[in-house]
Amino acid sequence: MIVIAGALGAVLHLLAGTTAPESILVAGVALAGLSLYHMVTTRLRDRFEVGGQIADLSRGTHDLARQVAELGRRVVALEGQGDVAGERARAATEPLAAEIGELGTLVKQLADSVAVHDTRITAALNRPAPSVAEAAGAVDLAPVIVRDSEDAAIVPDASRTAAAILSAVEDDRIDLYLQPIVTLPQRKVRYYEAVTRLRTEDGQTLLPEDFLGPAEAAGLVPRIDNVLLFRSVQVVRRLLMKNRDIGLFCNIAPPTLHDPKLFPQIAEFMAANRALGPSLVLEFRQETWRAMGPLEIEGLAALRELGFRFCMDQVTDLRLEPRDLGERGIRFVKVPASLLLGGGAQHSDIHPSDLSDLLGRYGISLIADHIESEAQVVDLLDHELRFGQGFLFSPPRPVRAEALQGDDTMSAQTGARAAAAPFSSSAAAAAIL
Repeated sequence: MIVIAGALGAVLHLLAGTTAPESILVAGVALAGLSLYHMVTTRLRDRFEVGGQIADLSRGTHDLARQVAELGRRVVALEGQGDVAGERARAATEPLAAEIGELGTLVKQLADSVAVHDTRITAALNRPAPSVAEAAGAVDLAPVIVRDSEDAAIVPDASRTAAAILSAVEDDRIDLYLQPIVTLPQRKVRYYEAVTRLRTEDGQTLLPEDFLGPAEAAGLVPRIDNVLLFRSVQVVRRLLMKNRDIGLFCNIAPPTLHDPKLFPQIAEFMAANRALGPSLVLEFRQETWRAMGPLEIEGLAALRELGFRFCMDQVTDLRLEPRDLGERGIRFVKVPASLLLGGGAQHSDIHPSDLSDLLGRYGISLIADHIESEAQVVDLLDHELRFGQGFLFSPPRPVRAEALQGDDTMSAQTGARAAAAPFSSSAAAAAIL
């Protein structure tokens, strides 16, 4: 550019006859113009090159995004296949696990029955033989004895126990007891569990383990549950007048759930008292939940829609499906403290210390029951439990008579009619209100 500008100035000076200063000025102007042109063209070339690099980078980014999206779709497809395989495996193993659990329960019951009979046989064989006069005078009071060919097996007359239970039901000698369920570690009463006791004519108290077997054999359990649920509603109403945060657990036995006439009437009665749904929890055994058929599941679904919650009680193994429990309306699971602290890991795919957190993800609270020592409480606190129940906190205590009088207008005859007949929702609701 300098050469061109100098040549232009020399040509003007020599050929055109311009003076030297004018030629130098023209050469300087030409040099400045050439420099400006060179700078502009250089910047345009650099900008074009940068634009090309940006376009290449954009195309590379687009290809990378497309590959990432394809990889995401493949991952989702693989996860879906894994979920389907897991559901199939769970569906195939759940019935087998349920059958194994039921078989274990039956074996345990058989062992208990054999042990009871062995004890009775031993006691009878060791009893001194009565005299002829004593035998003649006691013939009407002796139990029925059945003897085999060689060994003598003594079978008590269960009809007398059934008659005593029937008499207690007919005469309204069914007492309601409450055992508190407390928060841990504060030990503040949050719920109560309602249990029944029967009184014989001579004033003796029969515990559930004493009368449930004969009562179930005699078909009296639905009538006992009838009274239990009827009075539980009364107690809940009385509790809510003092504390809106207190709730009540009411245990329903399998014969009541399977009764085709009584259970629909119970559902009707509960519908008339749906306002108590948040405070009244219906409790069923683990084996009862596993043995439910379509009709029972549909009936409980109707109660769940009314706002009532359920609890799984008497858990014998920890092979639980929290998602399934939550979908069926179960909001509480009661597990014996010995199972959580002892051999629970042998009956579950999850460690007992993680069970509370797992159930909590599906809105289910874990309750440790049968707590009998402070040492158990200390160990259970490591399991992050919220509730506990047991004789350590309080044994079941009887409900005062005035708490079962509704609005102080219910008579003893009303309770007797409730014990002798199935639920009549309109009559029961009128008696309570």
